[in-house]
Amino acid sequence: MQYRSGAKLDSSQMGSGGGRRGTTVALGGGAAILVAIVAMLFGLNPSDLLGGTTAGTPTTAETNRFAHCKNVTDISKDRDCRFVAYTNSIQSYWAKAYSGYQQTQTQVFDGQIATGCGTATAEVGPFYCPSDKVVYLEGTFFDEMLKGQLGAKGGDAAEAYVIAHEYGHHISNLTGTLAKAQSYQGTGPKSAQVRLELQADCYAGVWLANAAKDPSSPIQAITAEDLASAVDAAKAVGDDRIQLRSTGQVSPESWTHGSSAMRRKWLAVGFNSGDANTCDTFAATAP
Repeated sequence: MQYRSGAKLDSSQMGSGGGRRGTTVALGGGAAILVAIVAMLFGLNPSDLLGGTTAGTPTTAETNRFAHCKNVTDISKDRDCRFVAYTNSIQSYWAKAYSGYQQTQTQVFDGQIATGCGTATAEVGPFYCPSDKVVYLEGTFFDEMLKGQLGAKGGDAAEAYVIAHEYGHHISNLTGTLAKAQSYQGTGPKSAQVRLELQADCYAGVWLANAAKDPSSPIQAITAEDLASAVDAAKAVGDDRIQLRSTGQVSPESWTHGSSAMRRKWLAVGFNSGDANTCDTFAATAP
């Protein structure tokens, strides 16, 4: 991913915290992978999934660990500043593309954090909490989970796709689609849960297509290699691939996110069109 020389970064769109003890139960091995992906990229209550009971409001650190990230040149000094670049670009796009957009934050935490959806730990992966409208990211996820346990190639574009997916849930929340989808029960390839996830993938693709068009964006260019990295990440978090890695078999009836092929398809739909209006996964006969 190519960053725009001289572009400014707005660290006020970031939050940081975590490291507090709570009652969330941490799982290990294959169970951790499955639980992480159920919560990851979905906006569920992490405490419900992990067996914890602690609930609360988001943790706000006394100091913003991203305050020094003022320009894209700071990314070379501190790699964590790339999270600011992703967030700024994604929110800048949606603020222009959707008239009802409400700016929020990407909250990066270490270990554990209290959120509006309950207590979250590293095991749940990145997620969007509709209660407080915040995107949460545990700092070790990309290296330890995405590249480690899930086998993705990684890279800045892959990371940006994951965060853009979470902001896709923010859009679905603002439009009312998320609440409607979560009111339905059931899993499987055609379920409301899967369609919601695929819509977020599509929205991520739309952002990728438009990320470099804004002359003030910190993203200067999305290359073919960047797109390939994003697609690789989307495939890595497909339900079928995760099930094979963790259990050795595929059970489509239990899918909550969609197969690798489905996730790749809708990321491509969004990227190829560059238009959020193409992301109505709920109208598709076969998502």
